[in-house]
Amino acid sequence: MQNIYHLTRKQQQVLDFLLENQDQFLQPPTLDELCLAMGLKSRGSLHKHIQELINAGYIEALNRRQRGVRLTAQCLAENTVASETGTPFVGAIAAGMPIEALENIRYMNVPDEIKTDKPCYILQVKGDSMIDDGIFDGDWVIIEQQSYASNGQIVVALIDKADATLKYIEQYPHETVLIPANKHMQAMRFHPKQVEIQGVLVGQMRSYK
Repeated sequence: MQNIYHLTRKQQQVLDFLLENQDQFLQPPTLDELCLAMGLKSRGSLHKHIQELINAGYIEALNRRQRGVRLTAQCLAENTVASETGTPFVGAIAAGMPIEALENIRYMNVPDEIKTDKPCYILQVKGDSMIDDGIFDGDWVIIEQQSYASNGQIVVALIDKADATLKYIEQYPHETVLIPANKHMQAMRFHPKQVEIQGVLVGQMRSYK
């Protein structure tokens, strides 16, 4: 989100949390609920950040009875415009046995250094079949969208038009082999017509929260 009002790093973190978790609260959260959700110890410090965000026009305080805070219509409108310039996050990808391909598009900001100038999208990894190459459950992978790949590349493969998985690929006239990076797992073998390449891995992100 682009701010005319210059926020501190902590204020931006509070605003980003509210934006990213606005659907998680049935009612506008109180300061105590925000402290708990964000793992903060100081309610007084959070109150100062909230007051600055109110002054900036990004959030508004409800009446004393409700006590909660919520994002302003202006903030939500600005964030909708900004979010659609990011990289689309389209769901989950299996690093293990194939799982159903999901597509629930929202947008995430991705540094230019870990994506290409071609169309890219983001998937979140589920499973541990790529752990030997440092791709862990919960990581986000940036995929350059394309329908072809060279042998030895890590790809998003759609199997039988239903299940998606993240694996190394080896392609031969008689079969396509999807190879995990986990010494305890076996390669998966398919007829070439069963496998469609959906893109090639170009970047990776991880949260330590």
